Amino acid sequence: MSVDSQKRKRIRKEIAVPPMNPQERTVSTQQNQGLPGASVEWNVGSIISKRARLTPEKNALIYEDTPVTFKTLNDGTNRCAHLLERKGIKKGDRIGVLLLNCVEFLEAYFAAAKLGVIFVPLNWRMVGPELEYQLNDCSVRMLLFHDSFLGSVDLIRTRLKVEHDKFIFLKSGSPVLPGFELPKCPPWAEDYHELIKDQPVVEPSPEQPVKMDDPLAILYTSGVTGNPKGAMVSHMQTFFKNFQIALYVDGQQDDIVIAQMPLFHSGGLFIVATPCLMGGMTLVMRGGFDAEEFAQDIQRYRGTIVFALTTMWRLILDSGKLDQIDVSSVRCVVGGGERTPAKLFEELAKRDLFMQQGFGQTENSAMMLLPREDIVRKMGSIGKPGFFTEIWISNGNGKKLPPGEIGEIVARGPTVMSGYWNRPEETARTIVGGVLHTGDLGYMDEEGYFYIVDRAKDMYRSGGENVYPAEIEKILVTHPKVSMAAIIGVPDEKWGEVGMAFIVPMAGEKLTEREILEFLKGKIAKYKFPSKVEFLSELPLTATMKVKKAELKKRYAAR
Repeated sequence: MSVDSQKRKRIRKEIAVPPMNPQERTVSTQQNQGLPGASVEWNVGSIISKRARLTPEKNALIYEDTPVTFKTLNDGTNRCAHLLERKGIKKGDRIGVLLLNCVEFLEAYFAAAKLGVIFVPLNWRMVGPELEYQLNDCSVRMLLFHDSFLGSVDLIRTRLKVEHDKFIFLKSGSPVLPGFELPKCPPWAEDYHELIKDQPVVEPSPEQPVKMDDPLAILYTSGVTGNPKGAMVSHMQTFFKNFQIALYVDGQQDDIVIAQMPLFHSGGLFIVATPCLMGGMTLVMRGGFDAEEFAQDIQRYRGTIVFALTTMWRLILDSGKLDQIDVSSVRCVVGGGERTPAKLFEELAKRDLFMQQGFGQTENSAMMLLPREDIVRKMGSIGKPGFFTEIWISNGNGKKLPPGEIGEIVARGPTVMSGYWNRPEETARTIVGGVLHTGDLGYMDEEGYFYIVDRAKDMYRSGGENVYPAEIEKILVTHPKVSMAAIIGVPDEKWGEVGMAFIVPMAGEKLTEREILEFLKGKIAKYKFPSKVEFLSELPLTATMKVKKAELKKRYAAR
């Protein structure tokens, strides 16, 4: 044997891995039954760390016309991460965020990701009781909130599971009306910027490693019973969504993304902000949506990719600003979010803006997108499944239906949520054998393009927000003058759909629409209020005393 061959044999012996015993082999097999790489130590927080090293001086954001580089964003993220650690927040703990769109929102998001802390973004349209339920449902330990929401937080704080030293106050910097001052930090909270100013900018070193299959965020979505459910999204699922979006829009580092979608939404956080920053693009962001400003930003920053929901596009068109600006820089427009009339596509196309409609849910966002070249040819379609999503039409018993037949839209793939927080039974009903049941009815044509026919379980979308009638109905029937109530979604030019309430008053009682709307104030968010109210002597019922909502829809259509 030659010297070289002896040397190679000795090296192989030195680095050889001893065989597993049967117990170790079983554990290894169990850990790898899921997707490959699910237990890899990697996290979404690495996105901003990597970008700070690769393109430190490139603008990650332009927030309210102020540039923020990737280095600056990562420094702020690390300060926030060290603050969380100082406050005793550890891997698996939940932190709630009740913030308008702002740089600090993203700092808290990426900081939580680096530590394995579960991020819970809250819809700032909600009122006290709704916030209280969600915060307590997942036992949030810390709450970051803007001064704009001080009243809502103060109303419920003594009933929250948030620890007394973990209410963190942020100044919003929102425009102040003459004679009006935004509230200052109350004695029961601490100021965010005061807390982080002396924190180090070095990368945090969490006690426990963060893995790809660990939960990243809990996003609350209403259920058909009216009880909100927390959809759990992992780091791995988020990376796959990033890849899917990058393929949809062919994202490049020199892209300028114009979007004013709220970051508390799956769309704003997981379809826009996270993929944009991972790709090294620049996101033009504002605290809230303003139609005229949105249009002006397209020209001002030479936007190349534009995200806006259907309702937002209606308001932008109504403002007239699109006819006063240059949109020649735009190469990709992504929209939808609710029923979109052909007229809106046509109006945008006249201005050389060709909107690609998509389909997704909080449980599995960005499932489909209609290719640009098919916008006219396949008008009304929600597109084809994304690269990392498999979708088909099911008959309800697991059988795939052929083209043209209506059934439930179901999906599977690495972008599907992990499940609902602390709701194993609902998770088991929604994800069966790894297949997500969307609850939406639709069909597929011969070329593989999908169409929505109706939404099961009575849910409708108003201004891009899911609204579940049962949630409002159960509140309405607590009114002392209301005997029965039923709500349906009806078409609306401005919002896509709005709620119409059919109410049966108690015997001998008289009610007005104003009384109904006044009763709902403070109990649910305003966007859930029915826009139309009709009083009936009785509701159409089945033999089992369920309301025949199809008959109510026919009644409305015949008006």
